[in-house]
Amino acid sequence: MSATIGAPRRSARLRGTAFKVLLLSCIGISAAMLGTLLIKMGVEGVGQISPSFITDYASFVADKAGIRAALLGTLWLMAVCAAFIIPVGVATAVYLEEYADDSRWWNRAIEVNIQNLAAVPSIVYGILGLAFLVRGPFGVGQVVLAGGLTLGLLVLPVVIITGREAIRAVPPSIREGSMALGATQWQTIWRQVLPAAIPGIATGLILALSRAIGETAPLIMVGAATFVAFDPSLNSTFTALPIQIFDWISRPSNSVNDYASLAAGGIVVLMILLLAMNAVAIWLRNRYEQKW
Repeated sequence: MSATIGAPRRSARLRGTAFKVLLLSCIGISAAMLGTLLIKMGVEGVGQISPSFITDYASFVADKAGIRAALLGTLWLMAVCAAFIIPVGVATAVYLEEYADDSRWWNRAIEVNIQNLAAVPSIVYGILGLAFLVRGPFGVGQVVLAGGLTLGLLVLPVVIITGREAIRAVPPSIREGSMALGATQWQTIWRQVLPAAIPGIATGLILALSRAIGETAPLIMVGAATFVAFDPSLNSTFTALPIQIFDWISRPSNSVNDYASLAAGGIVVLMILLLAMNAVAIWLRNRYEQKW
């Protein structure tokens, strides 16, 4: 009897060990590939970074090319995207979590659509931006505003979903205590629930902006240029770091025009910008976690 029971247990342990080894092997391979790419880009790109590389505009001569217009365009896009997704995403999360009645069909339809939109490919959002923002009823043209709003639509479901989870994680006792002291529902949400949910909401914003800053397909669809030799503004033609990197990688490289090294330098700058954005968001999240 004991031998019969012991055999399945040993078999289960062996399967568990084999699965753990397979899982660690997959993680190790992925980490090794990522590390190799980062080291390769770092070695090739760090040497390209200089004051002139940051302050010069794009050029058809590799030695004179810089990323000023692309860098400013990326910052403009992130500013427009953040200005759109923060109020709209948080307001939607608050409505669905605090006010919406699940028995109403339109509330259920909103929830289902948000879940589905989170899995839609980015190129579809690019087509949507082209049809409604660049052309169509709004017709703002191939400008920074259209690109930033398109990226905002792309990452908005992530902000809403993570915002709802953060609001749901606030203990009910906070709401009950606030309302027991005479506060209205809106006062409770504004002064108690939202401040306590900021760490989770900030996490969603980190994920959203981290995805938006590296997107290329939607920007190509809304008409981002590959060559811009002026500082972009809200209502001007623009380019972005992913577009500039894509353009440089597409060009043939040789000893005279080494566009591959320029692309590596652009990737390093994009990674530094991404890390800086994440560092600020993480600092805000940790600050509010300590407060609450």
